[in-house]
Amino acid sequence: MKHLIVLALTICLTLMMSAIYSEADLVISYDFEEIQDGLIKDGSGNNIDGKINGNISLVDGVHGKAALFEKGSYLDLDGPNIPQELIPTDAFSLTAWINIEDTGEHHAIFNARASDEQWLIHPEVRNTSNTYRWLLRADKAVGGTIFEVKAGEPKVGEWVHFAGTYSRADGVGILYIDGQEVGRDAAKIADAAVAGDWGLGARVGLNVDDARPFTGMMDDFTIWNEALSQDKVMDVMSNGPSVPTAVSSQSKLTTTWGMLKHL
Repeated sequence: MKHLIVLALTICLTLMMSAIYSEADLVISYDFEEIQDGLIKDGSGNNIDGKINGNISLVDGVHGKAALFEKGSYLDLDGPNIPQELIPTDAFSLTAWINIEDTGEHHAIFNARASDEQWLIHPEVRNTSNTYRWLLRADKAVGGTIFEVKAGEPKVGEWVHFAGTYSRADGVGILYIDGQEVGRDAAKIADAAVAGDWGLGARVGLNVDDARPFTGMMDDFTIWNEALSQDKVMDVMSNGPSVPTAVSSQSKLTTTWGMLKHL
């Protein structure tokens, strides 16, 4: 009987560990539920908070509240001080619910620039060419653009879910709109890693050179150190990222370990 109890608790512990670390690849998560001291707090546990520049207010969104970006407003992620081990390189995913205004300009969802002045990440709504864009780049020394996807037909004044993924192992970038694949592009550089240096800045809602202002609403912005599958994209789209709380998880682990040690 004792062996059965130990086995059951071991299985329970394994399942809990799996739950705790199932979202370990979530690097940044902004649910836009509240503003604290001029910051949008990062829900991933990595403390990459976004500092509000300009006028960003909270309105009703897809899941609870969303951020309303006035033209020229953005979140500053303090790119130079983000630990490099957190910056996705071998696999990358970015997701966000967006609802843009018709400004006649491109809308940058996120942007980062490396210390060598390489533009790295371009998830955009390109109004002038009436398409979505998903692009990642390697270091300049490696050769620049890894892939570029331009696909889909943007909607104005409607909620749309944008999700871009990249896998170095598979050598492909994929763009999903509302959970459906709309385009993909094979890597132009073999075995290319995304540059892991955001030394000249990282922003949500405006390029680092103050171009391509995102104007409209945004909800559930995430970045992952993982190439999300289509099923995971649809799950995040429907439910948002699920992030187990460290306190409750640690408490459960401690209790379970204690029970195991006393058997």
